Amino acid sequence: MSVRPKVVVITGASSGFGNLTARALAEAGHIVYAGMRATTGRNAPAAATLAQVEKDRGVQLTAVEMDVQDQESVDAAIDHVMAEQGRVDVVVHNAGHMVLGPAEAFTVAQLAGVYDVNVLSTQRVNRAVLPIMRRQGQGLLVWVGSTSTRGGHPPFLAPYFAAKAAMDALAESYAAELIKFGIETTLVVPGAYPSGTDHFAHAGAPADTARSAEYEEPYGRLRDTMVEALSRIFPPGREAREVADEIVRVVGLPHGERPFRTHVDPSRDGSEVVSTMYDRIRAEFFHRVGIDELLTPRASL
Repeated sequence: MSVRPKVVVITGASSGFGNLTARALAEAGHIVYAGMRATTGRNAPAAATLAQVEKDRGVQLTAVEMDVQDQESVDAAIDHVMAEQGRVDVVVHNAGHMVLGPAEAFTVAQLAGVYDVNVLSTQRVNRAVLPIMRRQGQGLLVWVGSTSTRGGHPPFLAPYFAAKAAMDALAESYAAELIKFGIETTLVVPGAYPSGTDHFAHAGAPADTARSAEYEEPYGRLRDTMVEALSRIFPPGREAREVADEIVRVVGLPHGERPFRTHVDPSRDGSEVVSTMYDRIRAEFFHRVGIDELLTPRASL
């Protein structure tokens, strides 16, 4: 008996992991809405490419206008999906923005902006989609995290790493608060892929250039060679598509068999080791206080 394809909404799907995941899920037979802003503006080529993929491959893959920093835009995108499909089965929280530079040189407004894209965006999407999933009595939230939250990581990416850590914590709380509605949670945790995404190429810079310049003499060379250093420890033959493939695998698993956390980390920066212990302590605490019914049935992978 064939399994009904899932209706999937992906945020930040104009490029990188989000775009790769949208294509991979569509190829796997799901109905995919690739959320991105400016579908008739700067992201029009990305939207057109997905439309061509849909036509050429005979899949169901559509770009949908979604600015994750605007609640009205998010609501309109989810309303559009509901009007066409009548349900939302999976949300992939992928939207994110990286910045590169000395933490001190970023203004408070810049830090708030990074937090807005990487963390508050998930809240906007959740507030739009969770009432639907709760009525359905089922659903899946996939949160695309970062090994930087618990693994080894370099300096000069502090605002991004801090935001990813906040998103991870938010996802954990949501997992316990949604499980009784039949809504599952999986955190997919990629390592640092030096190619195949636009993270480093499109990284933001500090607004306080004078403050940033004060770090040049002692740290300039280290900062400039950081991507090169990450590339050196990255094993050959590994590609960013692996993250998309893991999301496809998780989405395709039966209810109750999805892992709480799964890593895709070719460089092996230690996050998986720390997370295994961390999630075990979290589970033990839930058992101690008598709320173990709120734990995801499957352990982290």
